[in-house]
Amino acid sequence: MTTRPSPEAISDLFDEYRETKRRKIRNQLVEIHIGFARHIAGRYKNRGVTQEDLHQIALLGLVKSVDRYDPANGAAFTSFAGRTIEGEIKHYFRDATWAVRVPRSAKELHLAVRRANDELSSSLGRSPSVNEVAEHLEIERDQVIQALGTAAAFSTAPLEVSAPGDDAGSADRSARLATIDDDLEGTPDRIMARRLIDTLPEREREIVQLRFFEQLTQEQIAERVGVSQMHVSRLLRQSLASMRQGAGDD
Repeated sequence: MTTRPSPEAISDLFDEYRETKRRKIRNQLVEIHIGFARHIAGRYKNRGVTQEDLHQIALLGLVKSVDRYDPANGAAFTSFAGRTIEGEIKHYFRDATWAVRVPRSAKELHLAVRRANDELSSSLGRSPSVNEVAEHLEIERDQVIQALGTAAAFSTAPLEVSAPGDDAGSADRSARLATIDDDLEGTPDRIMARRLIDTLPEREREIVQLRFFEQLTQEQIAERVGVSQMHVSRLLRQSLASMRQGAGDD
């Protein structure tokens, strides 16, 4: 097992790489931080992208981080690289994992609404209403709702997942698809819930999805997100209160 270099040695490697741009030194720095990149990628598992693909995207972000990092700026490399790696992963999710073909204009509007939501959440200290997002972007309220609905094209479940020749399994699934879904009555509520979830800040949105869609416990969510269980509980309460307020506004 290779011993990890000391922080001083790693800093020296960065200084040397900044001066020489030698590929061998860059490769050393990437190797040292591969575990960190995989840790960042692990935060995005179970979202429709294989872990191998996530690792590859994270590695790309890591290489870019090593190339761009300047120790003179004072920020720790892990802080700088963490943001860069997450940016690469989010960019991939936003641009490359749409399950249904969506017009470019609709995709761009969806991303604009997501960005506006994050900006307003930060400035207002709460999740913005649909009307506030529309006013911020100077677009119609219906366009905001349409953009939120576009998220449904991001990921879909396959109708057939069994191996070829599995006639019995296919018949069972076809029978289930042909039966009346008693839950269809609640579809408008589900759509509204999805739209309200999309108005939450990114971290709160992830916590709500992990709790109510993936059925994780608060302790499991705390471990996944990297905060305390008490903080998860508090964020869940705040998120649900914000969603109730948004439902009232709508």
